[in-house]
Amino acid sequence: MYRNILALVPTELSARPVADGSISLAAACKAELEALAIGYEVSSIPMTAEGGAAVGSIYEIERQRAFERADGALRMFEAQAKNAGITYRCRALSALPGEAVEIVGAAARLHDLTIVSQPEVDRDTFDNNLAQETLFEAGGPVLFMPYTFKGAFAAKRIGICWDGSRVAARALHDAMPFLKAAEALTVITVNEDDNVPSEASPTHLARYLAHVGVPVHLTSLRMDDAEIQPGILSLAADESLDLLVMGGYGHSRLKETVLGGVTRDMLRSMTVPTLMSH
Repeated sequence: MYRNILALVPTELSARPVADGSISLAAACKAELEALAIGYEVSSIPMTAEGGAAVGSIYEIERQRAFERADGALRMFEAQAKNAGITYRCRALSALPGEAVEIVGAAARLHDLTIVSQPEVDRDTFDNNLAQETLFEAGGPVLFMPYTFKGAFAAKRIGICWDGSRVAARALHDAMPFLKAAEALTVITVNEDDNVPSEASPTHLARYLAHVGVPVHLTSLRMDDAEIQPGILSLAADESLDLLVMGGYGHSRLKETVLGGVTRDMLRSMTVPTLMSH
């Protein structure tokens, strides 16, 4: 299983989904858990400020407030982690938004798995951007916890969203610790004849997964593009899936994230924890 896990604790959204998910997973895996919370500093100062001393004082006040937001977000997390009896450490930082992306990306590259909260599109907060940017900067799997999630996380029934692409394969391999510990796997393809290469067909994938020793069920969906995300979530509900595994589509340039349609829609509306890789 995963041996070291990074939990990105939001400072302007609820910390509970990430806390519940990461702490319960760390306990189950006997993994080391690092919780990182970053308070965001503003990059502008009031125009009325005059003189270097005044500007420095304003920046110092802003840094302190940002750090206090991060520290406050970790208090509940730490109390919960202590009760779970896991090995963990907490870090509270303050940073400008661009610096926060660099910090989290670098930290994620030295962890087996990074856990973040689903962006809340109706909330104007950099927590949303940071969670999405982490997908492109981590160099490894990112587990998005729905903002409605609470309780222990256990991935017993897993859905693998498969189109035979590079990023789908990356997500598959990154999720292997979960797959090996699961009770049932469902391979989900959409418009298979149009989208899935014959050499990476669901049948070939099922043969590849035979070494995992977990029952594999193949499900093929036929639908328009606009129906894909709700169709996958409907299937997840019908099959009582605990986790979805899928490639994260898109690119990140100049710190602006442009997500492919299904990935974007899933991040907006996910109801099941979703592991993505880019």
